[in-house]
Amino acid sequence: MSLRMKFNLAMCLILLIGISLAGVVIRDRLQAEARRNTAQTANLLMAAAEGIRSYTVAYIKPELDQRLAVEFLPQTVPAFAATEAIIALRKQFPEYSYKEATLNPTNPRDRTTDWEADIVNGFRADAGLKEISGERTQGPIQALYIAKPIKVGKDSCLSCHSTPSAAPPSMIRLYGEANGFGWKLNETVGAQVVSVPMSVPLENAAQAFRTFMTSLAAVFAAVFVVLNLMLSWLIIRPVSQMSDAADKISTGDFDQPEFPEQGTDEVAVLASSFNRMRRSLEKAMQMIDG
Repeated sequence: MSLRMKFNLAMCLILLIGISLAGVVIRDRLQAEARRNTAQTANLLMAAAEGIRSYTVAYIKPELDQRLAVEFLPQTVPAFAATEAIIALRKQFPEYSYKEATLNPTNPRDRTTDWEADIVNGFRADAGLKEISGERTQGPIQALYIAKPIKVGKDSCLSCHSTPSAAPPSMIRLYGEANGFGWKLNETVGAQVVSVPMSVPLENAAQAFRTFMTSLAAVFAAVFVVLNLMLSWLIIRPVSQMSDAADKISTGDFDQPEFPEQGTDEVAVLASSFNRMRRSLEKAMQMIDG
């Protein structure tokens, strides 16, 4: 096996290991960054919903409470207001979702699905748990979700959710008496659940990964070519010339020119040693012939 072949095999092995290790590290970092960005978006959506809830309690509900005896206005309910606002947002971003998932809701659209019920029951089992997050796949969509517990924190909540007799008649006329009652103070009755798609951030991460790996492979290929050229020019060419000269000298042909001894590197030292050997061998042959 030639010196060039050994060098190229070693270089290919080193470059392959280097590219593989760099690829694993960069891919993990890009995917982690994509998940972090998705989580930031989910938290922003959750903060927007909580802001709408607070605004409804502070400014909308007090203005419309006097009409409850005649007409129940869902707009005065913080959960309804937040959900409706996010529904309007979903017209532009249909893959984003927000739901006030409740085990026993007044509004049927808020009833928990099976996986949402598991989240709510997790909050009910651990009163100190403040947030649950994870990833789930629904059809072709991979999404990150964040959930926070909904607790009955004020006595005023029980005016609509304790018993049908205590609830506003206008609410009973709108939603009936079957659901949304029996809540207790400080009870966890549901969860705010935000879902944000991960497809776009993950695709961006994959595109960045492909670009990085292509660039890295191009750089390594350029380095490989340059090193091969340097190997040929600085080592293989002079060594091959010395090898050819040695073959001719071994047959008695001493007309070969001496090699230049410029520099102090190993090739220059080898050339100097070769020239001394040539001269010594030539003198020895002359002495034998003489």
